Amino acid sequence: MAKYLYKLGEWASQKSRQVLFGWIAILIVAAIGVGSVGITFNDDMSIPGTKAEKAMDVMNKEFPHGESGGQIKLIFKAPEGQTLESSSTHQKIQDTLDLVLNDKAVESIANPYQAGTISKNKEIGYATITYKVSADKVTDASKDKIKGIAKIAEKNGVQTEIGGTVAFSHVKIGGTSELVGIVIAFGILVFTFASFLAAGLPIITAIIGLGIGAMGILISSNFFSVQATSLSLASMIGLAVGIDYALFIISRHRQQLAQGLSVRESIARATATAGSAVVFAGLTVIVALCGLSVVGIPFLTSMGLSAAFTVLIVMLVSITLVPALLGMFGHRLSPKPKKQVDSKKSLVVKKNKDSNKWGRFVTRYPVQIVLVCLIVTGIISSPVLHMELGLPDNGMKSKETIERRAYDSMAEGFGDGINGPLVVVLDGSKSPNTQVSFTKVAKELSDLPNVSSVSPPTPNQSGKFAMVTVLPKTGPNDSKTKDLVNDIREKEINVNKYEKVKLMVTGSTAVNIDISDKLSEALPQFAALIVIFALLLLLVVFRSILVPIKAVLGFLMTLIATLGFSVFVLQDGHFINFFGIPEAGPLLNFMPVLTTGILFGLAMDYEVFLVSRMREDFTHLRDANKSILSSLKHSGPVVTAAGLIMISVFASFIFAEDSTIKATGLSMAFGVLFDAFVVRMTLVPAVMTLLGKSAWYLPKWLDKSLPTIDVEGESITNHIEDNIDKKVRKY
Repeated sequence: MAKYLYKLGEWASQKSRQVLFGWIAILIVAAIGVGSVGITFNDDMSIPGTKAEKAMDVMNKEFPHGESGGQIKLIFKAPEGQTLESSSTHQKIQDTLDLVLNDKAVESIANPYQAGTISKNKEIGYATITYKVSADKVTDASKDKIKGIAKIAEKNGVQTEIGGTVAFSHVKIGGTSELVGIVIAFGILVFTFASFLAAGLPIITAIIGLGIGAMGILISSNFFSVQATSLSLASMIGLAVGIDYALFIISRHRQQLAQGLSVRESIARATATAGSAVVFAGLTVIVALCGLSVVGIPFLTSMGLSAAFTVLIVMLVSITLVPALLGMFGHRLSPKPKKQVDSKKSLVVKKNKDSNKWGRFVTRYPVQIVLVCLIVTGIISSPVLHMELGLPDNGMKSKETIERRAYDSMAEGFGDGINGPLVVVLDGSKSPNTQVSFTKVAKELSDLPNVSSVSPPTPNQSGKFAMVTVLPKTGPNDSKTKDLVNDIREKEINVNKYEKVKLMVTGSTAVNIDISDKLSEALPQFAALIVIFALLLLLVVFRSILVPIKAVLGFLMTLIATLGFSVFVLQDGHFINFFGIPEAGPLLNFMPVLTTGILFGLAMDYEVFLVSRMREDFTHLRDANKSILSSLKHSGPVVTAAGLIMISVFASFIFAEDSTIKATGLSMAFGVLFDAFVVRMTLVPAVMTLLGKSAWYLPKWLDKSLPTIDVEGESITNHIEDNIDKKVRKY
């Protein structure tokens, strides 16, 4: 591969303008494509085959004439000292609802006085407005009318909030988060390269690659089920790796220019060597992200494939556009010559030319460092023992949002359970007396723990099926609500035996509970798959048995530490104000699996960039300790800069409005921080010091049977140097 990349880098540097205009043309065409077909996101996060989904299918089949139109709830709170039944308040609410009828898109209005949707203390009630179209098709004009009507009611002294199935807030695509990440990354690059020009190139190439990847995702949303979250995740990862991959190639190029290579030769070699590592690292991340499809969960597959596509694009941009731009700017990217130092300092520099302070510190105290890393990991990881999974509801949004205010008002008037009702479908097709059985079942459901109320059974046209609404006393993400769902399903065994009635629980709360359980079951399987893949991959790359085991154990430390930190902040609520998290709650149910896939790819990137240098130097010097010092001296600064860039990009998404993106950005930022600086830059060299030469042991029979992967492009460097030597001898 290195030979092909050498030729590719050489060609790109010669055809720099054509390559640049080619990528810009692709970006423009992709943007035109988005403008032509539009964007059609599908934020459905269901999992086919779960108990709640099966119950939903039965309900839709047996109750086809149920209300399918979008619904908006106008929630009214009486002025202080009055109730909703006070004559003046009653009249104001009625006048408000009369204004709603002016919208021809409205199908019906369920008045709180007629529908009985008034709290026990008569202070809070709600009207249900049903539209002629589904919730996602209710127009902005209708939403604006409702907002205006609510403001009129507020002016009349009646607090009015807006809830229901119609969404008023949407995930914003792009913006502040990406900009903050780019600005911070640019600052790190300026410090690393000591050059504004060199610092700007990775930003430019990453933005072009990210733009093409994002446009591709937007276009694909018209043909596949793609969530808006998928685009944000792809942007997060694509921007980070795009900058990092360009950083590796440019850094190698500048080192070679300082050594006296010509511009064109240096570009070709940098593309062959650092470019080989970039391709390998990129493919590793892509495989990890595509591996999310193995879990068999549609929305996770969409997220993984979207991010993988973006990584593929930025990787291709890195090995073509970066060499092209390096060729365009020529010697202007050469590092400035270092200032002369006095004789005493020069002796110190000469003595430590193959090491740095951090390398000498780590290799001097390896046992103590390993113990400290293990203790720190144990402390940070401990909260994972009480991890809870769920999907964020409106109660976890900012108190400034429409949805949160409605959530709180409904909970105040009717209890937390009103925001997470459970729908129980009763199948009495085998019962001799369905109506009597349905009544008995409803009574038994009301006797279960944590039940606030149970509605009378509503039969379908055939009378063989009925629906019952069960209101828990607790909210949708409370563990007691999950226990209630399990209690109802356990109740089904006895009910089916004695009453010949099947119970099926559904509704958004039950669906989310089933999704969380499914993802919890999938995590160990996915993690095991990742670990096996990593062991085989690193075995081939590093020609060692102990190095892959050490790398995988380090990844597992990163994973559990990241999950522990996420539980500590997002679930337990520590520092949520500092990070701008509106409300503590259970972890996103797909975060553990998603974190596993993403962190694996990124962790292997740092492992390859750092340890491959150790292997290269050990092969030449046969001195394990010197190879560690050399790696930390030459590859350490690049890995440090790459880690800081990735952390800054992920952390910038903490400023996003959407709680899902905010939580993901925070977790990923910590994961990279821990893996890059605690595991790879600290624990790995300490363990390698303890292992010594045994770290590189591999049985000869196994070495012969394994394929050779040259991730650093060492073969092309040796090939070029051999050719030069031959020419010199011939001359």
